[in-house]
Amino acid sequence: MSFTKALFAATVLLLGCISSSYAQPNHPHSPHDTVRSKDITIYYGRPYLKGRHVGGAVAPYGKTYRCGADEPTILTFAKNVSFDGHPIKAGKYSMFAVPEKDHWTVILNSNTTMWGTDHDKHADQDVLKVDIPVQNLSTPVEQLTMTTNDRRVTLAWDRVKIVVPVRM
Repeated sequence: MSFTKALFAATVLLLGCISSSYAQPNHPHSPHDTVRSKDITIYYGRPYLKGRHVGGAVAPYGKTYRCGADEPTILTFAKNVSFDGHPIKAGKYSMFAVPEKDHWTVILNSNTTMWGTDHDKHADQDVLKVDIPVQNLSTPVEQLTMTTNDRRVTLAWDRVKIVVPVRM
């Protein structure tokens, strides 16, 4: 093989490796999702249960959970809001929770750049902690699902659903 052909083959291989490392999935079942309403945006990882259960191997009771996978869940409010009756200024917040059997303590934190499991190192930046009652679901939700409609932020997973009321 001539030097030119070898150089060309190496270049093509290198470019292929580089471009595939930057490629992001662009399909509706991506492991991360962004949900939007008019004034609220939620960016979060969407893990699957895969035979595990909330309160046990996934989102264990009494321990801070990132409300998703990888990075922390990020809530962005375009306007000042009331989050479960508490004033929150417009801006970006990371969202965590401490699950319990009958309620989850939902935490908004001003640090949006930490790794998802690092909340406890940044707890001094918590903006709000609220206890939200658990609604038990009859049918389990396999993949963590969050929704919003500018009146509430909802998280459903396994047989658990929590709904945080929001007012603009």
